[in-house]
Amino acid sequence: MNHLKKWLHKQKASFQTRSFRIGGYSVAATAIVLAIAITANLLIGALPASLTQFDTTSGQIFTVSEQTEVLAGELDQEVTIYWVVRSGYEENYIGTLLDQYEALSDQIRVQKVDPDVNPTFAQAYTDSLQENSLIVECGDKSRYIPYNDIFVLDYDAYYYYGEESWSFCGESEITSAIDYVTSEDLPTIYLLTGHGEQALPDAFAAAVEKENMQTQELSLLTAESVPDDADCLLIYAPQRDISLEEKTKIETYLGSGGKLLVLSDPPQDGKLTNLEAIMAHYGITASEGIVVEGDQSHYVWGTPYYLLPEINTHTITTPLLENGYSVLLPIAQGLQLSEDLPENISVTELLTTSDSAFSKAARYGLSTYEKEEGDQDGPFALAVLASETLDDGIYSDVIWVSSTALLDAQSNEMVSGGNQDLFLNMLHYLCQSEDSSITIHAKSLSTEYLTIDSITASLLATLVIGLIPVAYLAVGILIWFRRKRR
Repeated sequence: MNHLKKWLHKQKASFQTRSFRIGGYSVAATAIVLAIAITANLLIGALPASLTQFDTTSGQIFTVSEQTEVLAGELDQEVTIYWVVRSGYEENYIGTLLDQYEALSDQIRVQKVDPDVNPTFAQAYTDSLQENSLIVECGDKSRYIPYNDIFVLDYDAYYYYGEESWSFCGESEITSAIDYVTSEDLPTIYLLTGHGEQALPDAFAAAVEKENMQTQELSLLTAESVPDDADCLLIYAPQRDISLEEKTKIETYLGSGGKLLVLSDPPQDGKLTNLEAIMAHYGITASEGIVVEGDQSHYVWGTPYYLLPEINTHTITTPLLENGYSVLLPIAQGLQLSEDLPENISVTELLTTSDSAFSKAARYGLSTYEKEEGDQDGPFALAVLASETLDDGIYSDVIWVSSTALLDAQSNEMVSGGNQDLFLNMLHYLCQSEDSSITIHAKSLSTEYLTIDSITASLLATLVIGLIPVAYLAVGILIWFRRKRR
């Protein structure tokens, strides 16, 4: 019994030692820090991804655009994004982006679906399911986004240059799909046929579809009129003039508030007399020949007809100006505006040349870039918007772009998509859907092109090849001279 009392007394005394108190404080401090860390982790985990995940990628791949934020903020219906992927095969890029969407709105819900667990789920949406694909659904409308549309390989760069140039199109695809499934009516654009018009290039046709605009072909040789559901009539690269009957039908359409977009080239033979007569009603006429720039800051590659026009401020062009994009137009016809316009017609120059530009009368047979006798002095407009106020408060709009190279894939690539943006903004404006424009650039996972004008290229070449080496040489000689004097 005495031994037990001595042992208990000894144990009690050990709890009162200085070392025990210090150890106790350490244990308590550790427990408090651990509790704070667990609590902070739980609280942070409950916060939206936009506050906890920071985009440190060079191309800001996971930073959503203002268009996406606005669209998400205005949602009044629940949108479900199904991520179809097997467990363990999740693509991190997609998962991180989906977290951003969920954080944008309470109306957006992301649900992962494992095709091994639920093999029949995707059959209602697609016949060719790809791993890491998405399905966006709202009510009875849905859109399937395959993996190959999220990560896109530039096949031209691969086959011609042996380079793998990848783009991440996750945001543009998802935002477009959300806009599609939540929109009641989609704009319809009719493409005029029957005069050698070209089909829209694949990339631009896909971009129009992604912007949730429908396209249909229209022959006014057989149709009695432009259909009532036409939000816009598009005439792209006509090789021959329209007939007088077609001219009358288009004028009737415009007279009832119609919208027209014309993209044409300087004609090789003759003129597009009837088509140009429609534009002349709005005070727009075309000069004879091909525009050549005299200002090196307004053309590229040392070729004065590869034009970098001045972009003027307007609702259509503001997004390009704000983001610093350029437009490239190889081979264009100069447009001029009447100084005597009716009060009900207003005209805005969207793209213009410099004051040094002139039009070569030799057209495609030009042999010099110098101004010759018979050439017409500029400046010129290269893209013009005209509006006519009609009765009953309605108005018609026409846009004339004097170069079909606006839709040239290589030209568009050299200005990082600026041409495509301008084209889509024009369509949105004419279809009266500019507020819903969702033009979002793909995020490059490899190369981002930088296009500079000829004068800047010359200055950089002079600096790198001439001035910098000379400066290094001068500094070296100065140092050598000072050391020799010592």
